[in-house]
Amino acid sequence: MARENPTWGRRRIQAELRFLGYQVAALTVAKYMRRRSPSPSPTWRRFLEAHLTEIAAIDFFMVPTLTFRLLFGFIVLRHDRRELVHVNVTTHPTATWTARQVIDAFPYESAPTYVLRDRDAIYGDEFTRRIADMGIREVLIAPRAPWQNPFAERLIGSIRRECLDHVIVLNERHLRRLLRAYLAYYNTVRPHQALNNTRPLPRSLQPPTRGPSWRSRRSVACITVTSAPHKRASEPRILPHSAATSVAGPLLPESSPRYQAFRGRRDGGGHAVR
Repeated sequence: MARENPTWGRRRIQAELRFLGYQVAALTVAKYMRRRSPSPSPTWRRFLEAHLTEIAAIDFFMVPTLTFRLLFGFIVLRHDRRELVHVNVTTHPTATWTARQVIDAFPYESAPTYVLRDRDAIYGDEFTRRIADMGIREVLIAPRAPWQNPFAERLIGSIRRECLDHVIVLNERHLRRLLRAYLAYYNTVRPHQALNNTRPLPRSLQPPTRGPSWRSRRSVACITVTSAPHKRASEPRILPHSAATSVAGPLLPESSPRYQAFRGRRDGGGHAVR
């Protein structure tokens, strides 16, 4: 409690603990509190955390197709909840097209105060003028320093590892469909370590007493599950619920007799048998 609220004193923490049903002396609270620095100003990390809701990041990435054409993917990411707000694809990115994507991502009064981007030549005067009309200020990273836009770069890496590395993109329409499916998966299903393994969009818990969660079976179509080769080719594939496709066979429902027989043999003997 003292770590999450550095401005609280021992008497404030003692009062909060009393509301929670704990009777603790003020001296005991002070004994286990960390000593605060003499400087009253907050840390730089806490300053940035206080402004995360007003920051968004944008970036482009290239994707080759089956016919060796280059497509340009565009992402818009909010920093506070790591929410992937908008994705789109084009073959010829321009400043006008990019500005239109930002307008579509933040309708009405939902625009952030700052947009973090690189120094790509795609962002021209038209882009700067249009987002300035929305009340957004540009924050440019240093030249050849992609690590200064870490959240967007990390997201692009996740898109490649979890989606694009498992499929062959056919055309612009195919890539747009994959990215929009990944957007739904990223925001509602995929856990994030920076959010304490929660999702950017809130999702209700599914306790085991309520039965299997059919929502967990929904996943993006481009996520492919790979595993080590099995000892016997006749063993059925038992995959996680989040798997949508498999390279070795279809997903067996838990209610099927074959699944129950395989699970009973594995639990009883430790190894599946024919």
